[in-house]
Amino acid sequence: MAYIQLNNGLPGITGLLENRVDTAAPIRELTQILLRGENTLTDMERELVATIVSFKNQCHYCTNAHAATVMALGGTEELLNKVYHDLENAPLSEKMKSLLVIGSKVQENGKAVHKEHISRAITAGATDREIHDTVLIAALFCLYNRYVDGLDTYCPEDPAYYQKLAGRLVTIGYDRPKEGARKGEENFK
Repeated sequence: MAYIQLNNGLPGITGLLENRVDTAAPIRELTQILLRGENTLTDMERELVATIVSFKNQCHYCTNAHAATVMALGGTEELLNKVYHDLENAPLSEKMKSLLVIGSKVQENGKAVHKEHISRAITAGATDREIHDTVLIAALFCLYNRYVDGLDTYCPEDPAYYQKLAGRLVTIGYDRPKEGARKGEENFK
Protein backbone atom coordinates (compact mmCIF):
# COMPACT_ATOMS: atom_id res chain seq x y z
CA MET A 1 0.00 0.00 0.00
CA ALA A 2 1.31 3.44 -0.91
CA TYR A 3 2.55 5.78 1.79
CA ILE A 4 -0.19 8.24 0.86
CA GLN A 5 -3.86 7.76 0.10
CA LEU A 6 -4.38 7.58 -3.65
CA ASN A 7 -7.76 8.24 -5.23
CA ASN A 8 -7.67 4.89 -7.04
CA GLY A 9 -6.56 1.30 -6.48
CA LEU A 10 -4.05 1.22 -9.32
CA PRO A 11 -0.48 -0.09 -8.99
CA GLY A 12 2.89 1.55 -9.61
CA ILE A 13 3.17 4.68 -11.68
CA THR A 14 -0.38 4.18 -12.95
CA GLY A 15 -1.84 4.95 -9.54
CA LEU A 16 0.35 8.02 -9.14
CA LEU A 17 -0.41 9.40 -12.58
CA GLU A 18 -4.16 8.91 -12.11
CA ASN A 19 -3.95 10.48 -8.65
CA ARG A 20 -2.61 13.77 -10.11
CA VAL A 21 -3.79 13.92 -13.72
CA ASP A 22 -2.67 17.55 -13.96
CA THR A 23 0.97 16.83 -13.11
CA ALA A 24 0.87 13.56 -15.04
CA ALA A 25 -0.06 15.21 -18.34
CA PRO A 26 3.34 16.80 -19.11
CA ILE A 27 5.21 13.74 -17.86
CA ARG A 28 3.14 11.45 -20.09
CA GLU A 29 3.60 13.77 -23.07
CA LEU A 30 7.37 13.85 -22.63
CA THR A 31 7.48 10.06 -22.25
CA GLN A 32 5.40 9.58 -25.40
CA ILE A 33 7.70 11.87 -27.39
CA LEU A 34 10.89 10.24 -26.11
CA LEU A 35 9.87 6.59 -26.26
CA ARG A 36 7.38 6.50 -29.14
CA GLY A 37 8.04 9.66 -31.12
CA GLU A 38 9.95 9.81 -34.37
CA ASN A 39 13.54 8.83 -33.71
CA THR A 40 16.51 7.05 -35.26
CA LEU A 41 16.64 4.81 -32.20
CA THR A 42 14.09 2.01 -32.31
CA ASP A 43 11.33 1.70 -29.73
CA MET A 44 13.15 -1.30 -28.27
CA GLU A 45 16.45 0.58 -28.00
CA ARG A 46 14.76 3.42 -26.15
CA GLU A 47 12.95 0.93 -23.90
CA LEU A 48 16.31 -0.66 -23.12
CA VAL A 49 17.51 2.70 -21.75
CA ALA A 50 14.40 2.92 -19.54
CA THR A 51 14.92 -0.68 -18.42
CA ILE A 52 18.61 -0.47 -17.52
CA VAL A 53 18.06 2.73 -15.55
CA SER A 54 15.08 1.22 -13.69
CA PHE A 55 17.08 -1.96 -13.00
CA LYS A 56 20.04 -0.01 -11.63
CA ASN A 57 17.68 2.08 -9.49
CA GLN A 58 16.17 -1.17 -8.17
CA CYS A 59 12.68 -0.02 -9.10
CA HIS A 60 10.93 -3.36 -9.54
CA TYR A 61 7.70 -1.98 -10.99
CA CYS A 62 9.44 0.01 -13.74
CA THR A 63 12.02 -2.70 -14.43
CA ASN A 64 9.29 -5.32 -14.85
CA ALA A 65 7.12 -3.03 -16.99
CA HIS A 66 9.89 -1.99 -19.37
CA ALA A 67 11.58 -5.39 -19.52
CA ALA A 68 8.23 -6.86 -20.58
CA THR A 69 7.97 -4.09 -23.18
CA VAL A 70 11.46 -4.87 -24.51
CA MET A 71 10.38 -8.49 -24.86
CA ALA A 72 7.11 -7.50 -26.56
CA LEU A 73 9.22 -5.53 -29.04
CA GLY A 74 11.35 -8.58 -29.89
CA GLY A 75 13.92 -8.68 -27.11
CA THR A 76 14.67 -11.76 -25.03
CA GLU A 77 15.35 -12.61 -21.42
CA GLU A 78 18.92 -13.46 -22.48
CA LEU A 79 19.35 -9.96 -23.93
CA LEU A 80 17.99 -8.36 -20.77
CA ASN A 81 20.22 -10.49 -18.54
CA LYS A 82 23.29 -9.44 -20.56
CA VAL A 83 22.24 -5.78 -20.48
CA TYR A 84 21.86 -5.96 -16.69
CA HIS A 85 24.96 -7.98 -15.85
CA ASP A 86 27.36 -8.10 -18.81
CA LEU A 87 26.59 -5.16 -21.08
CA GLU A 88 29.81 -5.30 -23.09
CA ASN A 89 28.94 -8.83 -24.23
CA ALA A 90 25.27 -8.15 -24.94
CA PRO A 91 24.11 -8.89 -28.50
CA LEU A 92 23.80 -5.19 -29.35
CA SER A 93 25.59 -2.78 -31.64
CA GLU A 94 28.57 -0.88 -30.29
CA LYS A 95 26.47 2.28 -30.61
CA MET A 96 23.70 0.85 -28.43
CA LYS A 97 26.16 -0.45 -25.84
CA SER A 98 27.76 3.00 -25.63
CA LEU A 99 24.36 4.67 -25.26
CA LEU A 100 23.37 2.24 -22.50
CA VAL A 101 26.63 3.07 -20.72
CA ILE A 102 25.68 6.76 -20.93
CA GLY A 103 22.20 5.99 -19.58
CA SER A 104 23.77 4.00 -16.74
CA LYS A 105 26.09 6.88 -15.91
CA VAL A 106 23.15 9.31 -15.81
CA GLN A 107 21.47 6.89 -13.38
CA GLU A 108 24.53 7.09 -11.11
CA ASN A 109 24.85 10.86 -11.28
CA GLY A 110 24.70 13.28 -14.19
CA LYS A 111 28.31 14.24 -13.55
CA ALA A 112 29.31 10.58 -13.96
CA VAL A 113 28.93 11.06 -17.72
CA HIS A 114 32.36 12.00 -19.05
CA LYS A 115 33.70 13.12 -22.39
CA GLU A 116 35.05 9.63 -23.10
CA HIS A 117 31.54 8.16 -22.79
CA ILE A 118 30.26 10.67 -25.34
CA SER A 119 33.30 10.15 -27.60
CA ARG A 120 32.74 6.39 -27.56
CA ALA A 121 29.11 6.87 -28.63
CA ILE A 122 30.05 9.31 -31.40
CA THR A 123 32.78 6.99 -32.67
CA ALA A 124 30.19 4.18 -32.72
CA GLY A 125 27.90 6.32 -34.89
CA ALA A 126 25.56 7.92 -32.35
CA THR A 127 24.16 11.30 -33.33
CA ASP A 128 23.91 14.28 -31.02
CA ARG A 129 20.13 13.77 -30.88
CA GLU A 130 20.52 10.08 -29.94
CA ILE A 131 22.92 11.03 -27.15
CA HIS A 132 20.60 13.83 -26.03
CA ASP A 133 17.56 11.57 -26.01
CA THR A 134 19.42 8.82 -24.15
CA VAL A 135 20.37 11.24 -21.38
CA LEU A 136 16.84 12.62 -21.20
CA ILE A 137 15.23 9.15 -21.14
CA ALA A 138 17.63 8.10 -18.37
CA ALA A 139 16.89 11.24 -16.36
CA LEU A 140 13.14 10.83 -16.87
CA PHE A 141 13.26 7.25 -15.65
CA CYS A 142 15.22 8.29 -12.59
CA LEU A 143 12.26 10.60 -11.90
CA TYR A 144 9.76 7.79 -12.48
CA ASN A 145 11.72 5.31 -10.36
CA ARG A 146 12.01 7.71 -7.45
CA TYR A 147 8.33 8.70 -7.78
CA VAL A 148 7.17 5.06 -7.68
CA ASP A 149 9.49 3.93 -4.89
CA GLY A 150 9.46 7.18 -2.92
CA LEU A 151 5.73 6.73 -2.37
CA ASP A 152 5.97 2.93 -2.07
CA THR A 153 3.31 2.16 -4.65
CA TYR A 154 1.94 -1.33 -5.10
CA CYS A 155 4.10 -3.55 -7.35
CA PRO A 156 2.24 -6.55 -8.82
CA GLU A 157 4.19 -9.80 -8.79
CA ASP A 158 2.26 -11.55 -11.56
CA PRO A 159 4.25 -11.47 -14.85
CA ALA A 160 0.93 -11.52 -16.74
CA TYR A 161 0.23 -7.99 -15.45
CA TYR A 162 3.43 -6.69 -17.05
CA GLN A 163 2.85 -8.58 -20.30
CA LYS A 164 -0.57 -6.98 -20.63
CA LEU A 165 0.86 -3.57 -19.77
CA ALA A 166 3.64 -4.09 -22.33
CA GLY A 167 1.05 -4.88 -24.99
CA ARG A 168 -0.55 -1.52 -24.38
CA LEU A 169 2.76 0.35 -24.32
CA VAL A 170 3.75 -1.22 -27.64
CA THR A 171 0.46 -0.64 -29.43
CA ILE A 172 -0.84 2.59 -27.88
CA GLY A 173 2.11 4.16 -26.10
CA TYR A 174 2.26 6.40 -23.07
CA ASP A 175 -0.63 8.80 -23.64
CA ARG A 176 -3.45 8.71 -21.10
CA PRO A 177 -6.51 6.82 -22.28
CA LYS A 178 -9.43 9.21 -22.82
CA GLU A 179 -11.45 7.39 -20.19
CA GLY A 180 -8.49 7.24 -17.81
CA ALA A 181 -7.13 4.17 -16.10
CA ARG A 182 -9.49 2.11 -14.00
CA LYS A 183 -8.89 -0.49 -11.33
CA GLY A 184 -9.00 -3.96 -12.83
CA GLU A 185 -7.83 -2.74 -16.21
CA GLU A 186 -4.20 -3.68 -15.93
CA ASN A 187 -3.24 -2.47 -19.38
CA PHE A 188 -2.78 1.18 -18.49
CA LYS A 189 0.39 2.98 -17.45
